[in-house]
Amino acid sequence: RWAEGPQARPRDNGAEQQLRELIQAAASPQELLQVSRGPGLSSNLAALAIARLARLAREQRLDSEGIRGDPRFQQLLCAVDAQISQVWNTPLVQLLRSLLALGLARGGPQVRSVEQEVLWRLRRLPLRQLVHLAEHLVGQGHDSLLLPEVLRKLELRWTELDGTRTVVTLMAKVGHLSPTLMERLEDKALELAEQFDPDELRRVALALALQQRRCVPLLRALSYHLLQKPAELPLPVITDLLFAYSKLSFQQPQVLHRLSLELQPHLGSLSPAQVSRCARSFASLRWLSRPLAEAMVQYCLENTQNLSLTQLCGILVSFARLNFQPSSSEEFFSMVHERLQGQELDMHLLTDVVWSLCVLQQPRPPHLHQVLSPEFHTRLRGDSSPRAQSSWLKLLHINATARLEAPGYQGPFLPPEVLGGDRDKDKDKDKATPLQRGLREALPGALGGHELVRYDVSTVYGWDIDAEVVLDSDNKALPVRDFSAPHLSHSEGTKPLPPGARRVAVLRWELPQFSSRGRELLGRGSMARRHLRAAGFLLAEVSTARAGLGAGNHP
Repeated sequence: RWAEGPQARPRDNGAEQQLRELIQAAASPQELLQVSRGPGLSSNLAALAIARLARLAREQRLDSEGIRGDPRFQQLLCAVDAQISQVWNTPLVQLLRSLLALGLARGGPQVRSVEQEVLWRLRRLPLRQLVHLAEHLVGQGHDSLLLPEVLRKLELRWTELDGTRTVVTLMAKVGHLSPTLMERLEDKALELAEQFDPDELRRVALALALQQRRCVPLLRALSYHLLQKPAELPLPVITDLLFAYSKLSFQQPQVLHRLSLELQPHLGSLSPAQVSRCARSFASLRWLSRPLAEAMVQYCLENTQNLSLTQLCGILVSFARLNFQPSSSEEFFSMVHERLQGQELDMHLLTDVVWSLCVLQQPRPPHLHQVLSPEFHTRLRGDSSPRAQSSWLKLLHINATARLEAPGYQGPFLPPEVLGGDRDKDKDKDKATPLQRGLREALPGALGGHELVRYDVSTVYGWDIDAEVVLDSDNKALPVRDFSAPHLSHSEGTKPLPPGARRVAVLRWELPQFSSRGRELLGRGSMARRHLRAAGFLLAEVSTARAGLGAGNHP
């Protein structure tokens, strides 16, 4: 029963050889069904005939119900079932796939019998057949006990994997079902990364992204070998890699430079949805390619009628996150305002759009009025979801823009009682970064006392200040809590600043590791600096490099 290797296969006699040739040459189901009445029909040949039937039915788009109801097909099934142990491994795996393709019930006796035989032989199946079996079962959404057993065997035999196609296929189609197997596949992919072609690099990166597996060593290897490919990358490779890197927040400057450079000539052939997705991906990676961004602006101007409002808003928000001002800004923003006029947007999307216009210094009074009206912010204030909290923070920034940068705007504004921060300061202190702790240690000594500095200040403008100092006209620090503070929701002091005195805000910038110009590329940072300067602050800025950007309302 278990001797399934080639050496154990019986030699074909003349009748069997003739039947085999008939099966292989058959061009219609009728020719194959006649085989069931031929002499010398073995279970192995019957399995081959059924597999050939399924293939013809698929290629010729035939009605499988007529095949299932034919008595000759039932004879083929009986021939297989009578001596299923004599069916060779490859036809057996093909048989399982074929029975399901022909519409036989998954819980039916024929399918169960084949499944059981496959289950008994799993340990002896070649790895290639295990891979094909796993791929098929996953594709069929098969819920039998067979799939978990196949996955267990693959987990144990992963060291036998030696081909890039097999590794890539398993990562893309099977890996999500078994974290253990996926870890082994990542190790094998790291070993084979040099052999991957661009499409295989794409599929591996996409598999990691869709499964949210940020395997940094593998991503670095994929990036390195991608850069070694001399030929121009196909468009699907560019767009999928861009999506994968943004999904995993993996910034690799040389790769991003190449992707942006090679994407630009193809921009005109992309759909509006694809252009919007690419813009959002670059924005999430904090990567600005000005020539590509200018090309996107031109695409928007040339395809205004094809862009949906949601897609246009996605591109606008991406430009704001990157603090990108188009060279043809007047034409671009006129088109944006025209498209927005009279449109009803989702509450959160509308907040994002108006915030983006504020970042890019392009808001108009009707937009400010719409989001700062009591009816709007009351609805937003009553929502405790993370997205609503993010939108509320943006609303504070919009309110600050209306107060500080829109002299012609007469209101409404957010009421004073909803401004300012209510964060847990002790909790934030526990989470202080080394740079913050260093500031708290150094500033009192440099200035002459703890009462001369206020730390972790949440302003009514929606921005956090790491430290605040008041200096007189001779640059001597004054007790900061003695003076009125219009930037706070509740001021501790009442004295006005002495003549010539200035407020200094110490801001901590967390920049991407790959960009020495990260501060200039961030729309949030640009807006924070403008607001605080307009509120009368001098800015003292310190920075530290990190892989990602901080969250919350810090610049």
